[in-house]
Amino acid sequence: MRPKKRSSLRLFIGKRYFVYRRYLKWMFGQERYTKKFSVDPLEHSISTHNTPLLRELKNVDMWMQHNKVNNLKIAIKQLNGVVLQPGETFSYWKLIGKPTKRKGYQEGMVLFYGEFKAGVGGGLCQCSNLIYWITLHTSLTITERHRHSYDVFPDARRTQPFGSGATCAYNYLDLQIRNDTEVPYQLWLQMDDNDLIGEWRAVKPEPCTYEVYERDHRILLEPWGGYTRHNIIHRKKYNAHKELIDDQFVTENHAIMMYQPLLKEQRR
Repeated sequence: MRPKKRSSLRLFIGKRYFVYRRYLKWMFGQERYTKKFSVDPLEHSISTHNTPLLRELKNVDMWMQHNKVNNLKIAIKQLNGVVLQPGETFSYWKLIGKPTKRKGYQEGMVLFYGEFKAGVGGGLCQCSNLIYWITLHTSLTITERHRHSYDVFPDARRTQPFGSGATCAYNYLDLQIRNDTEVPYQLWLQMDDNDLIGEWRAVKPEPCTYEVYERDHRILLEPWGGYTRHNIIHRKKYNAHKELIDDQFVTENHAIMMYQPLLKEQRR
C-alpha cells in the first residue's frame, strides 16, 4: 500500500474515463434506479443516526466546514423523501447530480491522495458516510461502496469503527443500495443547528436488528517507512427475540495513515 504519485495528465484522463463510463452505465445498465419521492414519511423508523456538522480538524480552516454545511443543505434536498421500491437501486450521485457553483455549491474540504484541498461541493462525503452507516442496520443490500484509501485524521471523538464510511466523488465513486426486500423503504434526511440526521423508514417494521463491529484491527509499520491501518467490518444479525442468528462479513478496509499512531494503538 505504498503511496503512488500519478501525473496530472494520467489523473485527468483516468477521471474522464470513469466519469463517462458511469454515465453509460446509468443509461444502458440493467439497474432500475429509484425516482419516486414522498413528502410524507413512511410509518416505521428502521435505522437512524446523526453526525455533527462542524468539527475542528487540525490544519483545516473552519470556513471549509461552514461551506460544507451549505453544500449538505443543497444535496439533501435531492435525497430527502426518496422511496426505494422492491427491486430498485438507490444511486447517490444519480439523485444529487453534479455539484456546481451554478447550483449554489461552494468550496469545501475535499480529500485528495491523503491530503485535503478546497473543491466545489466538498464535504458531501459526510452524507454518503451517514447513509452507508444507517443502511448497514437494515435489510437493504449495498451493491457499491468505496472505502477511504487514506486515514487522514486521528480517532478523537470517533463513535463508529474505523472504515465504516463510504467515500464519494462525482460520479465514479458512487454509493448504491438495492432493495431486495418485499417492502418499500424511504430515506429521510434532515439538519438541525448541530447535526446531520439520517433515517431509513419502511411500511413495515424490520424483522431483524443489526450490530456493526470491527474485527482484526491492525496498525502496521511498512518497509517504506509509513504506517497502514487494517480491519474487517462485520455485523451481527438478531431475530425478533434478540437471538443471534448470523454474523455477517461486511467489508475489509486498508488505508495509509497520514499521522503518527499512538503507542497504545500500535498494540491493538
